[in-house]
Amino acid sequence: MSYCCGAGMIGTKGTLRHIETHIHNVPLLFCPVCHRIEVHYMVESEYEILAEYAHGDGAAEVDFQDYVEDKTEAGLYDNCINSEAEEPLDVVNRQIDMALDLLTVAKLLKDDEWEQQLKRRLTALNERRNKFQKKAFSAGQGRD
Repeated sequence: MSYCCGAGMIGTKGTLRHIETHIHNVPLLFCPVCHRIEVHYMVESEYEILAEYAHGDGAAEVDFQDYVEDKTEAGLYDNCINSEAEEPLDVVNRQIDMALDLLTVAKLLKDDEWEQQLKRRLTALNERRNKFQKKAFSAGQGRD
């Protein structure tokens, strides 16, 4: 599993900018807590090579999938506990469940620093969950 600040990262695809070149459909990992984004480690070297060549050629935009073999789908996100295709509220709820499990372990180990980090993470995730629930409630109210 890929982790960032203790939260499981979400597998997705997106566009990254390398100097003046936009590279589309890059496999990424996204942290729902701190919003950190990184190129998936299984395609990182391919991304770096493509980015350098595209920039060297003066290309304004390239599509990652057009230049890199299709290992982008086969098992690429198997180590992620969530994917972008899932409902955002489900993703956050699963992240909260995992953080609560880890909090139990931190308490058993009497690791106060880890426990505090997990509590901060849970606070951030709870705020995010509340926003999603409020948005869903508001959307439901507008239909009456």
